[in-house]
Amino acid sequence: MLAWKIGGDQGEGIDSTGDIVIHAANRLGYYIYGYKSFSSRIKGGHTNYKVLMANRPVSAGTRHTDILIALNQETITLNGEEMNGGIIVADAAYSPTLPPNTHAMLVSLGLTKMAKEAGSVVMRNMIAAGASAALLGFPLEVLAQYVAKRFQSKGSGIVEANRAALHSGYQAMLQETARLPRLPSLGSPSPGNRLVLTGNDATCLGALAAGCRIMSGYPITPATDIMESLTKYFPLVGGTVLQMEDELASITAAIGAGFAGARSMTATSGPGLSLMQEAIGLASMTETPVVIVDTQRAGPSTGMPTKSEQSDLLALIYGGHGEAPRIVISPSSVEETFEDAYEAFNLAEHFQTPVIIATDLSLALWQQTVERRTIDGPHVPIDRGELYLSQDLSGTSSFQRYAFTADGISPRTLPGTPQGQFLATGVEHAPGGKVSEDPENRRQMMDKRLTKILGIHALRAPLRYEGPVDAEVVLLGIGSTVGINKEAQILLEKEGISTAVAWLRTLAPFPGSECQNLLAQARHIVVVEQNATAQIAHLLKTAGIFDPRYHSLTRYDGVPFLPEDVVRESRNLLTQLEVKH
Repeated sequence: MLAWKIGGDQGEGIDSTGDIVIHAANRLGYYIYGYKSFSSRIKGGHTNYKVLMANRPVSAGTRHTDILIALNQETITLNGEEMNGGIIVADAAYSPTLPPNTHAMLVSLGLTKMAKEAGSVVMRNMIAAGASAALLGFPLEVLAQYVAKRFQSKGSGIVEANRAALHSGYQAMLQETARLPRLPSLGSPSPGNRLVLTGNDATCLGALAAGCRIMSGYPITPATDIMESLTKYFPLVGGTVLQMEDELASITAAIGAGFAGARSMTATSGPGLSLMQEAIGLASMTETPVVIVDTQRAGPSTGMPTKSEQSDLLALIYGGHGEAPRIVISPSSVEETFEDAYEAFNLAEHFQTPVIIATDLSLALWQQTVERRTIDGPHVPIDRGELYLSQDLSGTSSFQRYAFTADGISPRTLPGTPQGQFLATGVEHAPGGKVSEDPENRRQMMDKRLTKILGIHALRAPLRYEGPVDAEVVLLGIGSTVGINKEAQILLEKEGISTAVAWLRTLAPFPGSECQNLLAQARHIVVVEQNATAQIAHLLKTAGIFDPRYHSLTRYDGVPFLPEDVVRESRNLLTQLEVKH
């Protein structure tokens, strides 16, 4: 595996350069994982983009960097400690220097000078991309083809200028290669039919495959990409994206569309979720299907909009006043995000309830290679649940929309269905929909709403598990931490520590007994989560299964865990336990 990184000020084309390297590596047959650190501003402030390349799937970042492209001195200062014998390529324009104890070879290239010669200083990132191709041993034409496709809408002049800049950087770097240290080998590529996608991309594709045709939303980092992408896709299939005035309007419009029979969704992050909670309760009370995507970020309030966190979990499950049951599912990879986005609409209509997809910023925004076959289409047919048509109501004098049934799921109708009209209200109601405050009816209605969603565990596996059932250490997580745990598993196994990875696919209703059964033989279970209050551990404790084998590992500084962090803490845990015994 090889780690490449570029850093500079926001607005200098850092993202573009990272994208070029990612797509070039993918086209050459390598697996990639690309992630970045950026501030909550449009321009200015340090940003960096790191790309891992390998001939096996990569699911998380890493601490070390092999190649660092530094567009300013600050990049070297902030990231130099990640180097351990690698190469730093810096712009000669700022007379770069290596800080003490930076273990790397510094190569000073005239990036700014060559960019000006190519036509504009803004092409400095293209010079850097060309130099990177030479270091990585990539054919320049692979990068040039991607650049031509990316900039074709701006005209042939822009395309040719950027191609020339790539060539200049490539040739300048070739002249330095003879004196450079040897970099880790990428090995032989693994050709395949793969795409480069983010979790947000997969959410859109899954929603399209599910037949979603209405998305109402309000822009918010890091969920905005979902709305923007569907704005491009929906017109191709007769769908509509509505940019609403706020999150309250977004969720209520989606609920209204679901009530009318359309498959509808909204997408938001923590602050927007807070505003949506009362309406989520309305959908729960009226048993109306709706899908909500929460791409979690660091809170509370505005918090840190561009930093990842998993601190909305309890709000997702219990948020709002009263007890409003909902289903909460949690994908852990781009592939699972596609799967869950599709399945969420089936679940919402089958159980007639809100379904929330809990992702996080890292899963939503970071790019990964994905096997095309995993997102080619749904694995299960569309399920619209108990939906009565006019022929099902023949001879019915009064449709009982909220009838008590054995499984708690009552047949529903769509507006306009003959003899299928009913009253839908957020006030407690009797089976026919009319307002009722009868104590026995209230108890039965609450039980109906609470118990019907328990059937989800029969329809989908609530947990997944990889590794020996009697592992010495099981790393348990959700969302983007699962990929981190999988990379940590590889490292721990190399140290001779038997390791497994488990992850929750359903958060509500919480699969307590399933967790207990699956993890029964594990010797130690480390619960890895990106929040301060150990919210997954809280759910386990509430279910009565957080016994002495369980240990919490939390991080909440806005920086994602690295596999090395999990390895270190797992090793320390085992050492402490050995000392005690």
